[in-house]
Amino acid sequence: MRLFAAVLPPQDVTCELAAEVAALRKLPGADQLRWTGRPGWHLTLAFYGEVDEEAVPELSARLERAARRTAPFALALRGGGQFGHGRALWAGVAGGVAELRLLADRAEAAGRRAGLDLGEHRRYKAHLTVARSREALDTRPYVESLHAFAGREWTVRELTLVRSDLPRSGVPGEQPHYEPVGHWALGGAG
Repeated sequence: MRLFAAVLPPQDVTCELAAEVAALRKLPGADQLRWTGRPGWHLTLAFYGEVDEEAVPELSARLERAARRTAPFALALRGGGQFGHGRALWAGVAGGVAELRLLADRAEAAGRRAGLDLGEHRRYKAHLTVARSREALDTRPYVESLHAFAGREWTVRELTLVRSDLPRSGVPGEQPHYEPVGHWALGGAG
């Protein structure tokens, strides 16, 4: 199964971002982007790729320890940018970015200690992907619009292990299906 560790923003936070994305989708050229679906919006902490079912209990135990060692922290969706010459458009984060980065490092370490091959370590860049493109696009109007976006602050209280099933039907616009397979409270609370 294809797995990743993530922080899932609360529904009222994704509602705010959805309003911003609706405005972005009205900009010229928006139909050239593949917009991600709100049900799948998340902040990826560590991507594990294909994981054998037998490795999930060990990974889960290590993620639980990582969550327990991390205190809850405040975060907000704010601003935005692009990766890969316009191939990915994203909303950024503000607030407890250092804490989020620490949680991401711990989630990656949990995967490595569980025996997963994660490849080369990359410095964590907190973002929530809102659109993608197969080809390089001029995303400046979208990035400029996102620059002014400021969502409300919320407290991150849990780490989630998510299963990702990619679309298989070939229907244009079909979104991946995301299913939480484990949740762990930060700081051992709850």
